[in-house]
Amino acid sequence: MKKIVVLTGAGMSAESGIKTFRESGGLWEEYRVEDVATPGAWHRDPELVLRFYNERRRHLETAQPNAGHTGLVKLEKDFDVHIITQNVDNLHERAGSTKVLHLHGMLTQARGSIDPGNVIYIGYRDIQPGEKAPDGSLLRPNIVWFGEAVPAMEEAAEIASYAEIFVVIGTSLNVYPAAGLIHYVSMMTPVYVVDPNPVRIPSHHEVEYISEGAGKGVAILAEKLG
Repeated sequence: MKKIVVLTGAGMSAESGIKTFRESGGLWEEYRVEDVATPGAWHRDPELVLRFYNERRRHLETAQPNAGHTGLVKLEKDFDVHIITQNVDNLHERAGSTKVLHLHGMLTQARGSIDPGNVIYIGYRDIQPGEKAPDGSLLRPNIVWFGEAVPAMEEAAEIASYAEIFVVIGTSLNVYPAAGLIHYVSMMTPVYVVDPNPVRIPSHHEVEYISEGAGKGVAILAEKLG
């Protein structure tokens, strides 16, 4: 089976009611990134950071995968589908996708403040202020914040380099290093972009654009791929 690699961003989950960050009415209009998504924010005001992610986790518990998520699952019947997601929700997994790599961590996980590898599953419960990890450090969300290294990037680059079809869904490709994954994709590999908004591909690939949201866009993609 041909290997499809799909890079997904916030627009993938927007139809599930998960707020995006940069669009009008998005999370960055409610919170400053410097206050909730940086190591400095954690050191200054861990209670605010915990409150922000606890809210996101509670919302995720009631959210459901949309037609875009389930459409990617259906592609697994005919293709070897690998998903690389910038999203911290678990909607790809809940829809049934079997090969999902999270670049920026997961809301349903937490880790110690000292050891990034000390990850535990917490599901949808709140992290309490002052709660400790097994190593004795403060328990924090297992989220890769701005200014932190992306541990899964090397694996993601390798997956992208073997893509026979590369698909970008719901991401502006403005956030690095994730946006740089396109540079690991062979110039001979067909590239599809599913997004209702214009997306500039930072490469010389020939790109086919599907100017729709995730649900309708993935259905059109499936038709094009036969």
